[in-house]
Amino acid sequence: MPYYILGLSYFFQNMLEGLLIHKPDEPIQYMISHLKQDNDHVPRICILGPPASGKTTIGWILEGFPENRDQAWMLQSAGMTPRHVVVLYAPDTVLIERNLGKRIDPSTKEVYHTTFDWPSDPLVQQRLVEAEGISEQETAKHLVEYHRNFPRVFQIYQQILKSINADQPCADVFSQVLTYIRTWCRSAAPFTPRILFCGPPGSGKSLQAALIAQKYNIVNICCGQLLKEAVADKTKLGELIKPYFDSGWPVPDNIVLKLLADRLNRLDCMTDGWVLHGFPKDLDQAEQMERAGIIPNRIFFLNLPSESVMERLAQRMIDPVTGERYHAMYKPAPLPDVQARLKQNPKDTEENIRICLETYYRHAGDLEEFYEDAFYINADQDPYVVFEYIESCIVKPLPHKS
Repeated sequence: MPYYILGLSYFFQNMLEGLLIHKPDEPIQYMISHLKQDNDHVPRICILGPPASGKTTIGWILEGFPENRDQAWMLQSAGMTPRHVVVLYAPDTVLIERNLGKRIDPSTKEVYHTTFDWPSDPLVQQRLVEAEGISEQETAKHLVEYHRNFPRVFQIYQQILKSINADQPCADVFSQVLTYIRTWCRSAAPFTPRILFCGPPGSGKSLQAALIAQKYNIVNICCGQLLKEAVADKTKLGELIKPYFDSGWPVPDNIVLKLLADRLNRLDCMTDGWVLHGFPKDLDQAEQMERAGIIPNRIFFLNLPSESVMERLAQRMIDPVTGERYHAMYKPAPLPDVQARLKQNPKDTEENIRICLETYYRHAGDLEEFYEDAFYINADQDPYVVFEYIESCIVKPLPHKS
């Protein structure tokens, strides 16, 4: 623990210096970004509690933050989740009494207490002054605010939260806190699903993603749809994407990855999970995803013979009047006049399908080697049979590399 204490004191010193020097417009966001740097191998702890409860900074600790549910959600949406949360509690009368006894040395800024930590040096005793904002009325006001906000914060962290009575000697409080943070919190809750579907065009990726998203209430992410929405919404990225759409050229990987990372880092994806299809399409894109921290924990390759792909795609038609989709074999038009007005998407010509298949199989081997824990499914069968197999793989324990 001493290594972490010293190292992280320096870490927080750098953060405070940055806040004072740069004076960012969004200090909370600046703090979150700073905390996300190189913190994978250190303790992540939140010490929460009312004023004067004895919160302190030991190890990787957020002391006094978050103060409300919105700030807790902000931390979570930024990927900052503590491994331990300690709540220090004590009667309000005790807390008010503690606050009233605080004294500060104006020369050294050291904090003392008239009852618990009175300095032995008479010179220091003489120059101590009462701390600001510690009157009975001000402390009571802070306690009211605390009791109003913190029950909702505790609900967010209830699985990793430990309540400790602060109305006892400091050594006893410290011992209980230290014992708790040395334990590794384990949860019986399921892992957040992060599912990736790969496969040739027409293999049913979008259908299976929709079925999984509907049943498990996770976010369905189609990369192509994300690009279209960005253009339609006229976002900054959408303005960069539009020229590529207009010219028919592929959108650069760095723009696609930026758009994808922004979407997958939103709160709904991080808390509920996601299912992704349409990206990556080659090894370079897969490696870029991993470097960006987008790491699926379930990967499925839907395999389909080229003949079946051609049969599924080349015979698709759309009714330009109603927008309804039909298929010559699986879902023929119900009336002759509807059949007469059906149109084929230019992308569904046999020539375009062959080009897409050649592109997919050119990179499929590299993707399969990269995702060595992937599941392989015969997609040339009833889609609900495929879905049942996918579902059985999702509920199994997560795969891990030896």
